[in-house]
Amino acid sequence: MPRRIATHANSWYVADKRKLDNQLNAWIQIAGSEDCGIPEFPVPNARVIMAPHAGYSYSGATAGFAYKAWDLSQATRIFILGPAHHVYINGCSISACDSYDTPLGELTPDSELLRELAETGKFTWLSLKADEDEHSIEMHLPYIYKALERAGKSHKDVKIVPIVVGSISTAQEKAYGTLLKPYLEDPRNAFVISTDFCHWGARFSYTGYFRELPTHDNPNPEFIHLKEHGVQAIKHPLHKSIRALDHEGMAAIATGRHSEFVSYLSGTRNTICGRHPIGVMMAAAELMFGENKGSNLGKFRYLYYAQSEALEDINGSSVSYVSGFMEMP
Repeated sequence: MPRRIATHANSWYVADKRKLDNQLNAWIQIAGSEDCGIPEFPVPNARVIMAPHAGYSYSGATAGFAYKAWDLSQATRIFILGPAHHVYINGCSISACDSYDTPLGELTPDSELLRELAETGKFTWLSLKADEDEHSIEMHLPYIYKALERAGKSHKDVKIVPIVVGSISTAQEKAYGTLLKPYLEDPRNAFVISTDFCHWGARFSYTGYFRELPTHDNPNPEFIHLKEHGVQAIKHPLHKSIRALDHEGMAAIATGRHSEFVSYLSGTRNTICGRHPIGVMMAAAELMFGENKGSNLGKFRYLYYAQSEALEDINGSSVSYVSGFMEMP
């Protein structure tokens, strides 16, 4: 079986082991409880996290919040669900590699479990080229390596399960959620959901905009696309509308109801690249807990939100980043 090299090192993040280690340490250190209202790190039973996968200069600090909160105390296996950016996949694909390199050291895929997933007939094998082209999983690997080190875990004993989630339907999200539910129920399994949030601008073919910002008195203001209405429709800074748009999506995810998130995406078409990995995890958690109105179990809570820039110019672009976690029994 092949070895996957760290193809995005020295471009999307530094390749020097010492420099990268220092950088990750610094981001985890500054992700303090005073910034997000969390009294204790790691958060007990927070074995599912959501974090971004952009270049570290943009999203590394945001990801640090999720990795500081992550509870790996019982973990023997880590699932990583990331979206496909470079190949079309109508379903989910899994890695055929027997090792994943990072500048910090090597991580080992759980080859036995990956074969079990393949035998369900619901997963295809990624080619090595497709695996190495994709960044949505690789960008998490140095942080995972660091998190295992912080938890006192052996990098050889705790294995990873990389899953690239393709362009799947709502029904498929539920089907994969059903398939992954038994693993989510097992406290020895931890999960990373890899996603950035709104990709705004003409280069992303997305210019969604609230004519008025949502308020308590006006929770559902008119939502338009500036591509169709032009600069004259802008009443408040673009970054404020993008923030409101993302926070509505975050609120939909936090309900724990898969249908709420699906409805939000249908109404806004927000370009959340990891919407399908999120949908799969929400579907699995909803099967475990139902609506569970009186508990935070199975629902995402958020630690930090950021944008690549405070966008003012309709000709510009920005990407948003979110860190969060899901508490489990």
